Amino acid sequence: MCRLIGILLSAACLLPLFAGAQVRDSLGREYLVPLSEEGRFARHIDLHTSTRAYRMTYVAVPLIVGGVIMQSYDADFRRLRNGYVSSFHHDYDDYLQYAPAAVMLGMKAFGVQGRSSWGRMLTSDAFSAGLMAIAVNSLKYSCRVMRPDGSSRNSFPSGHTATAFMTATMLHKEYGHRSPWYSIGGYTLATVTGVTRQLNNRHWMSDVMVGAGIGILATELGYYLADLIFKERGLRVAEVMTIHDRSRHPSFVAFNIGMTVVPGRYTPWADMRTELFSGPSVGAEGAWFASPYWGVGGRVAVTNLRVAVNGVSQRDNLEVGSILAGPQASYPVSLRWLVGGRLLAGYEGYKSCETDLRPLGDRGGFSFGAGFSTTYFATQNLGVRFATDYTCAPPLVRVSRERLHCLTLGISVCAMF
Repeated sequence: MCRLIGILLSAACLLPLFAGAQVRDSLGREYLVPLSEEGRFARHIDLHTSTRAYRMTYVAVPLIVGGVIMQSYDADFRRLRNGYVSSFHHDYDDYLQYAPAAVMLGMKAFGVQGRSSWGRMLTSDAFSAGLMAIAVNSLKYSCRVMRPDGSSRNSFPSGHTATAFMTATMLHKEYGHRSPWYSIGGYTLATVTGVTRQLNNRHWMSDVMVGAGIGILATELGYYLADLIFKERGLRVAEVMTIHDRSRHPSFVAFNIGMTVVPGRYTPWADMRTELFSGPSVGAEGAWFASPYWGVGGRVAVTNLRVAVNGVSQRDNLEVGSILAGPQASYPVSLRWLVGGRLLAGYEGYKSCETDLRPLGDRGGFSFGAGFSTTYFATQNLGVRFATDYTCAPPLVRVSRERLHCLTLGISVCAMF
């Protein structure tokens, strides 16, 4: 996880402030975009994030690289799935992968103007689908990774997830300029598709991450090829420069993954020296900010921790669920970076964990903690958030007063609004 954070951090850069700039759009046309004197220190046209190469790779490449690294943690995340939803099986992901494309075609059919004409859009989408299919199937039948359920050796990468993120990117390309909520909605459906593939025990975490990256990159390349062919024919809305507003309210919703560590040893019973080993954590979080600096938010998360009693590893794991909320703080240290902190309190519960001596868990209680985060704005409406959270959790058994001290290191992809 630390290696993944380092890779994502290395992709970020900071640029100087501009009062105005001579810029090019996606078709190479030049124009001057001025900024008022009043807003020159608050708003900035970011030349780096507006280049075609950056827009094509700023999400896809970190997902693909991160997915390859995540293969080391696949078994941990499968253990988390098995602990909570081992019998989960639903087929809606077979249809949900196409939902963003259905929305895009429906809006087009009802006359809502998008980026492209019908011919240009369908050509772009055909290129995207062809590139995605070639990449996914080439990897599936060359890597031959066994699926988690043991059914076949074509797990890597996830074709459903690649299709879902391809169609979400199509919707974003065509209608994201009208409102960021079209993009947020499309990528939310794509994320649900990827998560469902894991819950159905059909894919590993790495399969889903690499599939998502391939779907996004294939669409960006598909639209690039269509732009080379059509040039300005059929282009209804040109892509423009990204404008960053330092004084914005940094409200967000996010999906996060992380690793939780519980240092030290605990003695819930006099004859039980208990150790909890690091384990995966997944969840959702969000915050609403009334100003650029202050807000309120919370998170919902589940964690799976391996257990050892008196030096002997146990077959059962401790499964933890939590819901916490509280005040949040944020400060823009630059146009592309925020630092923040939060205080959280709420409920944390343990499922029953059978050990060789006595059961643990099967209880819940008050939990509280604090966290520190940094957020990198990839674009005005998409951020990558790195967070470290400390939680003081309830004791493992009712008769104990020995609280758990947990440290979670996590990465979130945030929709900013």
